Amino acid sequence: MISKTIKNAVIFGCKGPRLTEVEFDFFKETLPFGFILFSRNIINSKQVNELCQSLRDAVGWYAPILIDQEGGRVQRIKPPLALDRLPPLDEAQKAGQNAESIFKLRFSAMANELLSLGIDFNCAPVLDIARATTHRFLRNRCYGVNKSDVIALGRVAYDALKSNGIFPIIKHMPGHGFASHDSHFELPVVKASKKELLANDFAVFRAFCDAEIAMSAHVLFESIDPYSPASTSKKLMDIIRNEIKFSGLLISDDISMAALPGDIKKRTKNLIEAGNDVILHCNGKLFEMKEIIDSGVAPNTLTLSRMASVIEERKKIEHNKIKNLESSQSS
Repeated sequence: MISKTIKNAVIFGCKGPRLTEVEFDFFKETLPFGFILFSRNIINSKQVNELCQSLRDAVGWYAPILIDQEGGRVQRIKPPLALDRLPPLDEAQKAGQNAESIFKLRFSAMANELLSLGIDFNCAPVLDIARATTHRFLRNRCYGVNKSDVIALGRVAYDALKSNGIFPIIKHMPGHGFASHDSHFELPVVKASKKELLANDFAVFRAFCDAEIAMSAHVLFESIDPYSPASTSKKLMDIIRNEIKFSGLLISDDISMAALPGDIKKRTKNLIEAGNDVILHCNGKLFEMKEIIDSGVAPNTLTLSRMASVIEERKKIEHNKIKNLESSQSS
């Protein structure tokens, strides 16, 4: 049963390219839902595959391993393990009317690169709408400057990843594009009306309400909840679940980002109480991971059900990948 496999609703990073004995024992004891890798964890193909195996050995099952591999500036895996790619918005604008076919090739190839390393989840597509005021940390990571382009290219990226064996994680729900500040360093405040948000940014995510996993945004929407970022706001969570109609597994953006107030324990409490299913912690600092566990992040029944749905869907994704391979080899 999944409740015996996963003790804590968290996704953890690790410090370096190989697990230390202390990390292995910690993960074995705490049994997180999964792991996330960064450039600090990547040396070569053999090493990454061994690291993925060590992480899964620690928890005793084929746990999800995530990465942010968008292409452009946010590309944790570099050549020769993965192609260097243009930022998505630059790629889309350069491709023009051919953008959909280019994005299909881009994300299909990306999926194959990740699978070859033992990684099976990608934190993409980015479904935020780029605007002139969007902070530069995000702007060229977006797929378009209007909702129709973002929906179209986002769906191509989503389907290409999925059909080639990688589980896509949509982000940053319910929309980060209006933010003119970098949430890694401060809390972005969006002043747009709820009506405008529902018609544009939120509408993009409404078009992806069938997704199995999403990542929540550390952005404050002043017209809806002037006191809490979306990721810790019960009002925004109500919109995510009841107006955007997303019923899948909701993962927080990185808990260590400065957009969130308070210490790690306070942030953990706020994220879980608001309605996130899983806490994402990226920096690999063991003392922070211990604080998260001590805060109480055992998955509830609904979260366990959503996790189980993700694992079942992963089996279908793996099956579809095999079918696609067999089809391409016979043609």
